[in-house]
Amino acid sequence: MPSPALKYLELPGPAAASGTPRRLAWWDWAASPAVDSGHVVLCVHGLSRQGRDFDALAAVLTRHARVVCVDVAGRGHSDCLADPMGYQIPQYGADLMALLQHLRADPAVQHIDWVGTSMGGLIGLGVAAQPSAGLRRLVLNDVGPNVRWEALLRIGTYLGQNPLFATEDEAIAYLAGISTGFGPHTPEQWRALSQPMLRAADGGWRLHYDPAIAVPFRALVGLAEEQGRAAAAASEAALWALYDGLSLPTLLLRGADSDLLTEDTAQAMTQRGPRAQRVDFAGVGHAPTLVAPDQTEAVRRFLFEVA
Repeated sequence: MPSPALKYLELPGPAAASGTPRRLAWWDWAASPAVDSGHVVLCVHGLSRQGRDFDALAAVLTRHARVVCVDVAGRGHSDCLADPMGYQIPQYGADLMALLQHLRADPAVQHIDWVGTSMGGLIGLGVAAQPSAGLRRLVLNDVGPNVRWEALLRIGTYLGQNPLFATEDEAIAYLAGISTGFGPHTPEQWRALSQPMLRAADGGWRLHYDPAIAVPFRALVGLAEEQGRAAAAASEAALWALYDGLSLPTLLLRGADSDLLTEDTAQAMTQRGPRAQRVDFAGVGHAPTLVAPDQTEAVRRFLFEVA
């Protein structure tokens, strides 16, 4: 399978932790020969993940379009923020709007679709609501306007822990242990998903992201439960307002055992706002990795076959 090109975009706004101008990293998968590269699919990962999560999906979608997979700030090859309180959805949305503007500077680019897993879907809600984003279609992978408090607490048990692993295999086993919701994968698939998550450091292996991405998250889940639930409810109301204002074709993917996207929320999303089409995957929780053929085919068909 061809490899993507790693590219960088220098961003305005908050500085990098290094004190230098901050750069956003993104992986550029060229469309197959004879395919119109003016159609771009932009893929945005979950909270503690990175852009190479979408390798299997990109291998399928490049038969139809160019695929761009971003490393959100503080993850993968993107620079860390000097102020960790910047690790929140509004800053991520501003960064991705800058990337969209950069992509559209190429006159060949005519259409841009968005595929967002978990946090990447929440960023997508905010971006899609902006007319200047000009998105054609939106795929929300196991996320909606209502995020369960219990799921946030679960994520908080591991986010930002910054463990040091003696071997790569030990690190991969750790990632498997905190990601059981991803559902069944072969050892080869799991290794492919896990290796980009790791960096050689301090005589062993560490996770790819800035541990400080957990600072705003811990500020929320560290509140007393009543306060935390109230803050989450306020965010939910704002997210539903964004969702209800959307009109672009939307696909909602859900792990049938998800602890983050409830059945009630998923059903409501098919009846409100853009009235999302919905596909559930049995035996999967939070979140589908878009590696299995039935998952990649659901995305491919929605983006390129469904009227």
